[in-house]
Amino acid sequence: MVTPYKHEPFTDYTVDENRKALEAELKKAEKNLGKDYPLIIGGERITTDEKIISYNPAKKDQVVGYVSKANKELAEKAMQVADETFQWWRKTKPEMRADILFRAAAIVRRRKHEFTAHLVLEGGKPWKEADADTAEAIDFMEYYGRQMLKLKDGVEINSREIENNRYNYIPLGVTVVISPWNFLFAIMAGTTLAPLVTGNTVLLKPASTTPVISYKLMEVLEEAGMPAGVVNFIPGSGAEVGDYLVDHPRTRLISFTGSREVGTRIFERAGIVHEGQKWLKRTIIEMGGKDTIVVDKGSDLELAAESITYSAFGFSGQKCSACSRVIAHEDVYDDLLARVVELTKEINVSDPTNHDTYMGPVIDEKAYNKILDYAETGKKEGKLMVGGTGDNSKGWFVNPTVFADLEHDSTIMQEEIFGPVVGFSKAKDFDQAIEFANNTDYGLTGAVFTNNRANLEKAREDFHVGNLYFNRGCTAAIVGYHPFGGFNMSGTDSKAGGPDYLVHHMQGKTTSEML
Repeated sequence: MVTPYKHEPFTDYTVDENRKALEAELKKAEKNLGKDYPLIIGGERITTDEKIISYNPAKKDQVVGYVSKANKELAEKAMQVADETFQWWRKTKPEMRADILFRAAAIVRRRKHEFTAHLVLEGGKPWKEADADTAEAIDFMEYYGRQMLKLKDGVEINSREIENNRYNYIPLGVTVVISPWNFLFAIMAGTTLAPLVTGNTVLLKPASTTPVISYKLMEVLEEAGMPAGVVNFIPGSGAEVGDYLVDHPRTRLISFTGSREVGTRIFERAGIVHEGQKWLKRTIIEMGGKDTIVVDKGSDLELAAESITYSAFGFSGQKCSACSRVIAHEDVYDDLLARVVELTKEINVSDPTNHDTYMGPVIDEKAYNKILDYAETGKKEGKLMVGGTGDNSKGWFVNPTVFADLEHDSTIMQEEIFGPVVGFSKAKDFDQAIEFANNTDYGLTGAVFTNNRANLEKAREDFHVGNLYFNRGCTAAIVGYHPFGGFNMSGTDSKAGGPDYLVHHMQGKTTSEML
């Protein structure tokens, strides 16, 4: 009997003991920078001459690690291993697979500060954001293990006097996991462990900017008792390894989290039936967002302003759930804008190894240049209230940026920037605010601040996003509490951390016995 689970608590770094513990782990982690990390295929460590170099985005010349880079030949080797392993792994007991996740969670929990310190260095995350990332990884391990135990016996269906009918779930096959860099531990772990616990085998291709944390997960899974060949670690280029595996006839499921451009391309390629392929590939594709916070008249403006600021600038706005648009009722627009600007000016942008840093760098030079290009566009489309600048002398730091008086269909209000930029637009009434909020290709998260119950219910019905929050920010979904996934161009709405997520990794099988 597995006990009920409540989410992993966040660490309070105002407590001296916790702060000193993370400071000590940061020092240890800095001493271990620059190591080499091999591929892992069938439990075998394989070193290649060509490397993926992971850099600290806060200190752009500091190497976190050198990770061996897979090519097509090694990807094929990994596919064969995963395919062969699946033939027996699919028949293992769900309880055994869940136990691997539970032990992995215990290992990470004991070493929580170590993993958090690594996320600060490889992901450029401030302490609070890094701690939340580690906690979410633990939550995925615990939650998916428990969900598998609920699903292991299938679902009750009707039988007749003359027959006995059963409905069970069985695994699919080899799963290709392509994970993102922003939640470099949590999403990578969640998308890897869901296929593992449901009886599939995995080819893990992490984001090339943050591959070292994936290797550290592999070490945890091995320590937790995962057999060789169940998860295979094959970082490599998307154009070479990613496309090869997406197209492969033995690939059964593709789980991708990343950009709209790459996600739609994978979705299209996955629809092609290649020679020797017996199935239609299943896809779990989660892409971007252009997330709106709507502020109604008569709402708590201080709460709204604080929530907008955190949702827009937490982890430098590098969340698909980040608030990048504010639609405010014209009666409260000026006061709300002024308060958000005040709060934004107070934000401390610094090296995330400092415990009091609120906002650290963006992930790399490409992101830095893209965000500042959007800032130039914003200056033409609206009024720059604060920010719009960056500093790349040491790392990729972009200052939190607020634009006002934007048209709701302007570039800044329509295109995903994935950085610390938020735009403000007015609405004449609540109906128009919801209309403007829905005027986007995306549909991931949204939030509404109102004390008007009729308007809240209207938003519940008409605000078309996968995760809608009332009188709070639009980020920080918790596993098991806020199943996460979006509509339209935000993806397939698979609802990670939700009660039906694991079912996407399995197929239903009916057996009927005549009596």
